[in-house]
Amino acid sequence: MKNFTIFTALIVVMIIFTACGSGNNANYEPQTEYETTTEIARDDETESIVAEQPLSEEEYTHDGTEELEELEEVEESEELEELEELPPSTGRIFLYGEVHGCGVTMSRQLEIWGYYYTNHGMRHLFIESSYFAAQFLNLWMQADDDTILYALFEDRRGALAHNPYKLAFYRTIKSDFPETIFHGTDVGHQSFSTGQRFLRYLIDNDMQDSESYRLAHESIEQFYRYQREGCRTIRVYYKPQNFIREFDRLANQDVMAIHGMAHVFLGEYHDYSIPTMAVILLERYGDALQTFDMTHYALMRDPYHVDIIAINDIDFEASYFGNDGARFGNVIGREFWRLENAYEHFRDSPSTGNILPFEDFPIHVEIGQVFIVDIHFNDGTVVRKFFRASGYYWDDLPSTQEFTP
Repeated sequence: MKNFTIFTALIVVMIIFTACGSGNNANYEPQTEYETTTEIARDDETESIVAEQPLSEEEYTHDGTEELEELEEVEESEELEELEELPPSTGRIFLYGEVHGCGVTMSRQLEIWGYYYTNHGMRHLFIESSYFAAQFLNLWMQADDDTILYALFEDRRGALAHNPYKLAFYRTIKSDFPETIFHGTDVGHQSFSTGQRFLRYLIDNDMQDSESYRLAHESIEQFYRYQREGCRTIRVYYKPQNFIREFDRLANQDVMAIHGMAHVFLGEYHDYSIPTMAVILLERYGDALQTFDMTHYALMRDPYHVDIIAINDIDFEASYFGNDGARFGNVIGREFWRLENAYEHFRDSPSTGNILPFEDFPIHVEIGQVFIVDIHFNDGTVVRKFFRASGYYWDDLPSTQEFTP
């Protein structure tokens, strides 16, 4: 197999708001300190969740077919039977796929949500977040200050959701659409910060026997299994099940949902043959599901400015498209230039074997273009990479190939 490296961000991918009935909700100030482990009871045993660690490339791309089959067998008589207790909702799902962290995209999403909220009475917004994070957002919607929101924001440090556009997005919803109810459908990311703080909140309010407590534990357990098995198929399995559970409980309410485009297109995930969340929802709800691709909002059309960059003593015009702010591993950002009229000069330059998919670029990529990508690391170093678009496909994705100029 050809050796390659993908310089791409790991997409961090997100239920029903249960009124707590406590007069302390509006004044709740979450602690910012938390323990690093929590005890999760499963059947007759108790297992301690290990600290959240990033997966290796081998683990992260593991197919996981055997684990998924085992998971389906184990849970068929438990979780899936519970789903069948409720008939499919008669409401509609307006499912929007995005590139995470894009301010322009979030501005457009606010416009769309405002239209649904004002003109069609929608109140339920499904987001790609954990159950407990969405519940905290619902508590924050009733609070007098932004303490809860800031705590959630800090818990996501290092993820694409940790950017000022996301803060502005939520603040606008609270000020302009105050009856919004958030639903999180992802596994329990931030289990060791947000998750533990939410459990502590429920305990402090004597809600250990509540459904919220059970669902918070379930969300954390999903994340634990996702990390333990070391493959994305576990997360892929749980996301639509969580979505279905939350949507069917609404019975006949229309909802808007915002998720990464990888979960929204009608097909299979490109790195393994498993249907996307949208496919599973379509099978259950048919025409009640409508999907929309918003990735084009994240694509720039005009450069910020045009530079002159010398390569091997030759000057090239270089259109600059900014820093995408991507954060994954020890990467804290990527800057992009398009070298104008440079393809013929570099078309025969030796390839390194590394690739960068078109979808990682902040602009529309066409065959016959050349790019410079400066990768910024958290130790202050910057590594410059050169890529050309010559019609290469990696795993059914159009991709640029790195070359040595």
